[in-house]
Amino acid sequence: MWFRRSKENQTLPIRNKALLEQAFTHRSYTEGELQASNERLEFLGDSVLGLIVSEYLCQNHPDWDQGHLSKARASLVRESTLARAAVDANLSSMLKLSPSEEASGGRERASILSDAFEAVVAAIYLDRGLEEARKFVLEHLQPALDKLERGEMPVHDHKSQLQELTQAYWRKVPSYKVVDEKGTPHRKTFVVEARVKEVVLGSGSGSSKKQAQQSAAANAIENINKNRRSFDDAIG
Repeated sequence: MWFRRSKENQTLPIRNKALLEQAFTHRSYTEGELQASNERLEFLGDSVLGLIVSEYLCQNHPDWDQGHLSKARASLVRESTLARAAVDANLSSMLKLSPSEEASGGRERASILSDAFEAVVAAIYLDRGLEEARKFVLEHLQPALDKLERGEMPVHDHKSQLQELTQAYWRKVPSYKVVDEKGTPHRKTFVVEARVKEVVLGSGSGSSKKQAQQSAAANAIENINKNRRSFDDAIG
């Protein structure tokens, strides 16, 4: 039996009830029990989503180079885009949240919605295979894909831009390190540093590690543009 969403009588192609329940279970609902939450599915879904979007871009844009493809993919799989896709798929109403997370607006929080979208993608992949996962992803990313085709979606990715800079200047790839976590287990703020050879280029924070990494990369780009010479001396 397929799970039926309440809005507009839509369905999700997931027959495995255990996978279905896990995909919608936020960690706050499980009191931090990792195995019962959707975090592991989110991890898998991130990779499946990246494959599907990369395949789509390569097939539909044979004239784009690797850098442009990477930036376009980053725009399509970023937190805000996936959160909107989750709303389009009516996933918010099915989330299982703790009472405190519910009361604080967790059902509308972009990080929770984007994680749920990735978890659902993984559940579909495990239960029905890659083709069904592809159909689901492309259906609900269609508004973003249309914007991309019309040139209305800004193709920017601070992490890719920073990597281009560090490779050009020092032939090094930046790394990211979480240096602090604030808040409760299900309402965290992550603080991340962007580094090259243990030299801190910039730092940033966000409600998810991905968001914090983007913020750190943006700060690093700004710092490099302002004072590259000091980094030349430090990195060597």
